[in-house]
Amino acid sequence: MADYPWMTQIRTLVGTEYDRIYAWDAINPAMVRQWCEVMGIDNPLYTDEQYALTTEFEGIVAPPSMLQTWCLAGFNDVCAPGSSEENPYGVLKLLEAQGYPAVVAVNSELDFKRYLKMGEKLCYTTKLESISEEKTTGLGVGYFVTFIMTYFSTHNDGEEELVGTLLFRVFKFKPAARAESTPEVKQDPKPAAKVYKRPKPGISDDNRFFWDGCNQHELRIQHCTCCDKLQHPPAPICMHCQSFELDHKVVSGKGSIFSFVVMHYPEVPPFEHPNPIALVELEEGVRLTAGLIGIEPEDVVIGQKVKVEFTTYDGDLTLPMFKPVSG
Repeated sequence: MADYPWMTQIRTLVGTEYDRIYAWDAINPAMVRQWCEVMGIDNPLYTDEQYALTTEFEGIVAPPSMLQTWCLAGFNDVCAPGSSEENPYGVLKLLEAQGYPAVVAVNSELDFKRYLKMGEKLCYTTKLESISEEKTTGLGVGYFVTFIMTYFSTHNDGEEELVGTLLFRVFKFKPAARAESTPEVKQDPKPAAKVYKRPKPGISDDNRFFWDGCNQHELRIQHCTCCDKLQHPPAPICMHCQSFELDHKVVSGKGSIFSFVVMHYPEVPPFEHPNPIALVELEEGVRLTAGLIGIEPEDVVIGQKVKVEFTTYDGDLTLPMFKPVSG
């Protein structure tokens, strides 16, 4: 397929390598601890100095999947001093100007060379790796754009050591137009509105108890009979002791909002928009993701007390939603 003339021009950017973006701060235990807390990770190698000193690393190290975190620009989108002012993502603006306004991330692949220790400072470069041919997908027509970020540890002598890479791919597209119903002859010329139903969950032997519980208006959480701990989402084995001896317990359904997002885009029927979605921490200590009801998106706050309310959609899909409680 031949490119549009404007795309031929845009493709001249493929292969461009953009200069360094530097980290604001050196790798430090406070940021590691906060990240582990948010992600629910309790590996002592990352947070327990005394334990870490007994390992081959002789001290705390950073979780490898934090690699991208260290060089992020920050809330105000300002990079650390000395960083390049070039914008490697300008190609996305160029596609936007040609009528491809929507974007969705489709791939993120990290490669780690080694663990990072406290006190190291990072930087990274970005390369525009490729732009695909125009593709037609369920979302619409557009281009897959691939970037590769290469991360280095900067040493006092000015040398840089490769510590990891990140492949990041997005789809920049024109949203597909919704198909219009065409009325038949002698029918009402106004087509009936299409009814959209909520997608049903994938049910397996591992999680069937959870969805059966929803139908019974019970919030069932997987339980290990060996170590007596709860876990969610359901899994084939216990994430704490690796036992296969699993059943479930009915929990109170009471908890608080640990974190949340408000989805504004894309607007996908039949979901309401804006759509608040919370990570709820139950009284029993387990967290699960669920929709919020009975509250305006702008009124949602972290720490807010909530309780489960089972809501049936489309006559046959019962979901555990959460609504605020007073006190």
